[in-house]
Amino acid sequence: MMIPSMQRKTFEHIHLLGIAGAAMAPVAGMLQERGYRVTGSDVGVYPPASTLLDSLGIRWSDGYRQENLKPAPDLVVIGNVIARGNAELEYILDEKIPYCSMAQLLEDFFITGHKSIVVGGTHGKTTTTAMLAWIFHVAGRRPDFLVGGVIPNFNDRSYGLGGGEEFIIEGDEYETAFFDRGPKFLHYHPDELILTSLEFDHADIYPDLASIAKQFRLLVNLVPRRGRILIWGESADLKACVAKALCSVETFGLTPDCDWYAGDILWNDSATEFRVAYKGAEVTRIRMPLAGRHNVLDALAAIALAHGRGIECDAIERAFATFQSVRRRMEIKGEANGVLVVEDFAHHPTAIRLTLEAARTRWPGRKIWAAIEPRSNTMRRKIFQDVLPEALAVADAVAIGPVSRAQLLVDEDRFSPDAVAEAIRKHGREAKAFGSADEIAEHFASAAKAGDLVMVMSNGSFDGLCGTLLEKLKALSGAHR
Repeated sequence: MMIPSMQRKTFEHIHLLGIAGAAMAPVAGMLQERGYRVTGSDVGVYPPASTLLDSLGIRWSDGYRQENLKPAPDLVVIGNVIARGNAELEYILDEKIPYCSMAQLLEDFFITGHKSIVVGGTHGKTTTTAMLAWIFHVAGRRPDFLVGGVIPNFNDRSYGLGGGEEFIIEGDEYETAFFDRGPKFLHYHPDELILTSLEFDHADIYPDLASIAKQFRLLVNLVPRRGRILIWGESADLKACVAKALCSVETFGLTPDCDWYAGDILWNDSATEFRVAYKGAEVTRIRMPLAGRHNVLDALAAIALAHGRGIECDAIERAFATFQSVRRRMEIKGEANGVLVVEDFAHHPTAIRLTLEAARTRWPGRKIWAAIEPRSNTMRRKIFQDVLPEALAVADAVAIGPVSRAQLLVDEDRFSPDAVAEAIRKHGREAKAFGSADEIAEHFASAAKAGDLVMVMSNGSFDGLCGTLLEKLKALSGAHR
């Protein structure tokens, strides 16, 4: 149940159930910045959520217990990972403590009164949202924003409350809460909308691509006539989603028939340079320290939206020249014994392929060792098992970790690391399935040579593989002295 807006001023204490989520932790910071007393609870908390909460001095409990709700808070925000049977949730329902979802809270407490700019899509929405936030900041527009990733440009924060006209938010198609199975982005009521891509994902809640596309059409239908939608113009599925939009629709892409076109793309001196044209006329030239076709597309979407909202090209150019990307997007974790270790959030075949292709552009000539963790609810299943080998074969050698929470899936549905490794070998690449992250670290440390690159890809911690590998490589380096 959502509390009427007029009652918000009576709230003092707000408790977040699942406080360490990628969005929940920054929302806790936003609430505290607005003057609320914030507490929360979660399990299995690790950085960056734990470090953010601790740095803000927000008290949180490790584990769900009804004692965490005594005395009762004025409002509880319930994360979408919380299910019936959770000790705190059951107490909330028994005691009739007011509660809402995170998306409802954002809608009512933060987005209302702003121009809502929403970035949705299967891939690229985090980076695109972060780019927009930085562009608007550099332009002096003081944006409010929330991103599902950590942004170095904002002192490793995922949010900002600048007090400006726009609220820029990453729009997630995943379900909202146990009592609201619709996607979170339907709560954000976009005035302007970017759709970066549309592919099948989230196999735990969507049976097929058509069911996801339906949610995207519902989102499109929320944009007012005065609004604007920007879509990746090389996607037939996205074009179908906006076919009945009543507002202006513009396309962006790497082909000249798109309204917004990025051309003359060149990787030079550790930066990507490209030309931006709108309907055939050059608008600006961009230089940014990010590699890869996917990052050019994300940048192009952000440029198109910012330009349409009156931001000058000079500010856009300055923003991209200083944009530091998002943590865990081709993030260099360290180099030891001559081996460079890089981490990326990629966990979908398309994202994996684009990430590895970008690595080849950024670090040409290096042998690429790739490690992938089947951790997401889609990757744990066999859904992408036939297409994943081709994506991973962009690397020279591949290590596949064990399936996360494998015991929760029946054999016929479960992803098979051995089968994928065998298929990769048929592409002429080295590949092997491993039983643990430690085994992968041991293998890479002994097999990788100076000048090689290790790309670690997962939407989770991969049991600390990056850190473990670097420690093993450092030990080898010391032994060779």
